Amino acid sequence: MQEIARFHKLLSDEARLRILWLLFNRRELCVCDITAVLGITQSKASRHLAALRVAGLVRDRRAGTWMYYGLEKPVEPGPRAALAALKNQLARDPEAGALLARLEGCRGGAAGTLACAPGTAARRPATRKDRT
Repeated sequence: MQEIARFHKLLSDEARLRILWLLFNRRELCVCDITAVLGITQSKASRHLAALRVAGLVRDRRAGTWMYYGLEKPVEPGPRAALAALKNQLARDPEAGALLARLEGCRGGAAGTLACAPGTAARRPATRKDRT
């Protein structure tokens, strides 16, 4: 019971739900993408991403000075089903489309640059998703 409660408490934060929604729709994102789209500080984004990583919901990788995060599929069927239901529920939320539009606007600059957060990621290396 304690693990189930801990899992649902993790999902009770709006910023974490927004981060998960962005990651449901992209293979991986740089922390700078998340901060720009959500309008939160890097430290707040990193704290939320760390909690999601510890829970086994996201994975991270470093590329130079940049940290990238992507979804990690839970091993257990309960959390896997809960995330699938969450994804469907988030897709119906009016804010969901606006978040994705903002992400596209941020990534709409020159390849590999973040257009909506000047100074935060001007030389971020392009990811595979950027190149396609």
